[in-house]
Formats: sequence, structure tokens, C-alpha cells
Amino acid sequence: MPFNVPRPSLSPLAAALQRRPLLWAAAAAGAAVVLVLSLVLAGQGRPGAEAAAVRILGAVAAAQDASKERAGGYASVWLKGNDRTLFERGGQVAAGGAEDLRSVECGAGWLAGARVDGKVYLRSSATDTVSADAGAVQLPACISAEARDGLLADLGVPKAWPSPDAAALAAPAQDPGYRPAFHLTPDQHWMNDPQRPFFLNGLWHYYYLYNADYPEGNGTEWFHATSTDMVHWKNEGVAIEKFRNGLGDIETGSAVVDTEGTAGFGKGAVIAVLTQQDDGVQRQSLFYSTDNGYSFKNYDGNPVMDNPGAEHWRDPRIVRDDAGNQWLMLLAEGHKIGFYTSPDLKKWTYVSAFEQDGLGILECPDFFQMDVDGDPAKRTWVLAAGANGSEGGRTTGLAYWTGSFDGKAFTPEGGHQWLDDGADFYAAVTWDDPRLTDGQRKASRHAIGWMNNWSYARDLPTDGFFGSASVTRDIRLESDGGRPALVSAPTPALQSLEGEATAVPAGTLGGGKVLPVPESGAYKVDLELERPANGAGEARLLLQNGGKAYATVGYDFRTGRAFVARDGDAVATGGKAAADYRQIRAAGGGQERARPRGSAGETVSLTVYVDRSSVEVFADGGRQALTSLVFPPAGAKETRLVQDGGEVTVLQGKVTPLASIRQG
Repeated sequence: MPFNVPRPSLSPLAAALQRRPLLWAAAAAGAAVVLVLSLVLAGQGRPGAEAAAVRILGAVAAAQDASKERAGGYASVWLKGNDRTLFERGGQVAAGGAEDLRSVECGAGWLAGARVDGKVYLRSSATDTVSADAGAVQLPACISAEARDGLLADLGVPKAWPSPDAAALAAPAQDPGYRPAFHLTPDQHWMNDPQRPFFLNGLWHYYYLYNADYPEGNGTEWFHATSTDMVHWKNEGVAIEKFRNGLGDIETGSAVVDTEGTAGFGKGAVIAVLTQQDDGVQRQSLFYSTDNGYSFKNYDGNPVMDNPGAEHWRDPRIVRDDAGNQWLMLLAEGHKIGFYTSPDLKKWTYVSAFEQDGLGILECPDFFQMDVDGDPAKRTWVLAAGANGSEGGRTTGLAYWTGSFDGKAFTPEGGHQWLDDGADFYAAVTWDDPRLTDGQRKASRHAIGWMNNWSYARDLPTDGFFGSASVTRDIRLESDGGRPALVSAPTPALQSLEGEATAVPAGTLGGGKVLPVPESGAYKVDLELERPANGAGEARLLLQNGGKAYATVGYDFRTGRAFVARDGDAVATGGKAAADYRQIRAAGGGQERARPRGSAGETVSLTVYVDRSSVEVFADGGRQALTSLVFPPAGAKETRLVQDGGEVTVLQGKVTPLASIRQG
């Protein structure tokens, strides 16, 4: 029988945890490195902790049985994540003594974990064993080790990553110029739009638009890279070549694994539906791969969608609509996104359109479901697209809407928001991890963008390569007491790049602090700042050369916004796009934030990833993100942390060198 205990019986600590914001934790990424998992975070636990865990997880098992009987299936729960589905279907669980409780389900089984006195204990539907040893608890066949690791991470037990080799952390023997250390770039020539990755046979497969003829010639094709962790990449070469079928070059689209073989090329074939453009006419073509995405063949029936006379008709995003047993396509059509359906990825039927003015020509759409605050009861659709925010004082970026979808049409619940407020995060794609449970996949996704801007992409001072990808980030959909918004955090696998951190001394900034940054030019700064007593002032991270700042990353306590200023970047601003490049980019883009600014004594988190030609900023727990290119002058560089307009206190901080992902 389930433990039907009323909610007030939860311990004060457990109840408080329900009101806390979501803690960011690692989603399993599958790494080539050996991962060390520590289940004990605070000693060995008090006497009786194991007995409490046995009691709590026994109650979870009873509630899962009741949910299966009453509702026809198992259910998930997460105290910190505000998921109460198991309580609603199977009855309340006596969680007194638990610091957190998490259970995931996969249809045919479940796995649960309870954190008691700093120690995490597991139990599953496959065994009555309760253990703090993750390897000792048998998993149901439908729950993977990656799903288990994701549950542990949600409970505050992230994977521990080994340190990189010293050689990867050292400054290069030869000046790398503006070639990034830990961002993916082409070895030579041009890169732009990323194509949504997929996971197959132990690897992530990622494609991006590539032009080997740049700058002399035009036309892109799909370049292929693989990874085990979405941080370290292996170049696999061009997978879909341009100008091979008489329909033009190879542009943005989608690659999907056709598990059931609906397109007729066999189960598990990789199908790419993409735009080809010839003499300014955009059409959609299909290419298929029977070798796991390493090479593709042209479909004899191309184009699968001929142009109806539209000027803008491109960037198909393919989504599997399991509820409707169909494929769904979103197509960028100028100021609208067209929706199409298909049973086989070849024959497409128009069903609706989402129209939006004031954001320029929409490109690179995306469409996915997420659970607000990790709660399956608040599952919602997110429609995203590359857009131009110049009418609102912004630049290009990823705009998105939350709303509902009835199988044919999307209905937004409000106006658009932006995933990143920086100048250089465009054509972004998002994806989930198929090794996780459905609930985990709806709670968190990955995202990556083209780190550039069409206003000046052809005028930047890089030598030999043009364009780079952002770091992979994880996104969640949080309401924070108001409107749902996407929140970003660097993917935890980036920890595999981290060297030994150096602490930033605590205390007021006063005249400023010189930070101990590595000569390699690749590092991360983590700061926890206290709001000044007058509620005003700024904390500024100055990236300097010769005593002058070429870029500034800051946080304005008066407005509650992070910002990036590149007005001193003389290297990049000599081109024709200087005015747009020099514009200060602030979170919120000139609009008031929904979150209150807080009062004196409030703390603010600030994480900044610095590479040789970029900064990526995550502030306020990831509610603010800014991605921007920066180009320092030649010579010795210095990073200073200063205050302006108020006394800013550093509560804690550190500078961490980051390793290079480039081979050789």
C-alpha cells in the first residue's frame, strides 16, 4: 500500500527545497574519458541515514505500484524540480529526512534516489536493494546508465572529470592568432549555420555549413564532425557535397535517424532534408545515408518540395510528432514559419503558418517540447527562429515563443523572448539526449549556435578560418514565478577542459584586482558578487592590452543586467560594420526584466568563458546569457576586476585555465 502522508508532513528542509530554484546539474553526455562518480558528498552520513533512505525509497516503490495500478503507468517526482506527478498518481510519500528526492520512469520501470544527510541512495523497480553504490543497484532494461547519471546529477552528484593533459593547457609554441582554443572552427575557410546533432552508435554527429572556396567562391556544403561529449570534436570531412545534383549548393536543414524506415531506405537510415539554392530559387531536397551519417546519397526524386514562387523558402526543421504518427517540418518563409506534415519525409502537406512581423526575415526555425520547472504537468511547446531585433535596439539572435500545438498549428502564449542577448549567437539549434528518459529529455536540452553576425562576418580579422561555434550549453524552461523563459548553463562536459583553479581573494574591489589568467588566453572566471549597499554601481571585468580595455564584461546592479561592451576593440572595428560592432549589448535588450532587481546584500553569480577571440557570459544563474566575439590587439594581455558607482564585494571567485581541444 502507498504511504498516504499529507504534504505538511514533509520536513521543513524538504519543504524549503521545493521552493528553491532549480539546481543546474549534468545531463549525461557520454564521454570517452573515464568518469569518476562520487556518491558521498558530506562524510559517511549520520547513523540511521541508510534506514531513513530505505524507508523513503520503500514509500516511493509503494507509490509507483499504486500509480501503475491507478493511472496505468509509473510516474516521476523531483522535490527540487517541482515535479509532483508521483504524489498525484500514487499518493504522497513520507519524505521526512530527505534533502531531496528524485524518481524517473521509462514506461516499463523506474529508478529513484533519495539524498539523506549528504549521501545519495538508489532503488529501482528491478530490485529491492537500496544502496549508495550506484553500480550495485540493478537498472530496468529501459533505463540507461546515462539516465541514472542524470538522476544522480539532479540530486547534486555530478560526474567528476579528470584533469586535461598539461600540454593542452599550455600556451601554444606558435602564436595561434585568433584561433580559439576550446571552440570548434574549420581548419580553413568558412563555417556558418550549425545543423542539429543526433546520437548514433555511441557518437554525436554534428554538421555545419562549410565553404572550402571562401573567400573567392560561393556555395556551402555539410561538413561532418563527431564527438563523445559535445566538447571534443573529430573532423570527419564533407558529408554532403555541393553542386552534385544540378540543384545548387547545400544549405541548412535537418538530419534525423529514421528508426522505423518510413522513408524507404531501411530502418536506422539517416535522412537529411535541406535547402538547395540555384539561381536564387530555394528548394528542399532529401539525401540519405546508410553508413550512419558519414556519407549521403542524392534521392532520385529531388527536389521533394519545389518552390511555389516564394523568395524566402528555406531551412527545414524536421521533428518527429509521435502523437500524430507523422513527421513535422517547419520552413522559414520570410516573415512566417510554415508548418508541413509527412508520413515518409518525401511527400509534404502544408497545414498552417505562424506569422510574425517586426523581427526581420526569419531563418533556421526550431520546435520542441519542454517541461516548465521540470514539471510534466506544465509541458509546453517552444518555437524558435533566427531573427533580427533591430527594431527593438538589438541585433540578430534566437527569438522564441512558448505556447501550444494541436498537431497542425502553433498558438503562442505571449510575445517573443531571446535565448542570448549577445551579438554573436545565431542560427542556433537545440537537441535532447535519446539515452535519457522522456521526462529527463523534456526537462533539459542542449544548444549550440554560430558565433558570428552577418553584419560583420566577412570583415573580421581572423586568418585562414572564418567562423566558429559557441560552446554547447544546456537549457531549461523555468517560470521563476512568472512567464516561462529559457535558462542557459554551460554543458558540464566542459569541466573536462579545466585545469587547476586559482582563487580570487574575497573582499571589496576598491581599486580593483588583477586576475591570474593563463598565457594561453583560454580560461573561465566564476564570481559571486554582493550587491552594493546603495543598490547601484557596476562590477566590470576589463580585458586589457597596454592598460586599455578592448572588451568589458559587466554587471549593472541598478538595472540587474549583465552587459558586454566592445567599443575599445580597435582591431575589429576598423571595418565597415564598426558602428554595429561597437554597440553595447545588455541582457534584456532595453526591456525591463521580469525578475525583481533585489536589494542590498543580494548575491549575483557571474560566469565568463574567455577564449582567444570570444567571451560567453552566464549571469544570474543562467537567466542571462551573452555571447560576443572580441579581438585583442597583439601583445601582453591583462584581466582586471573593478567597480564603478558603488562598493562591490566579491564573496568568492576563481579563475580556471581551459585546455585546447585542437589536436597537434
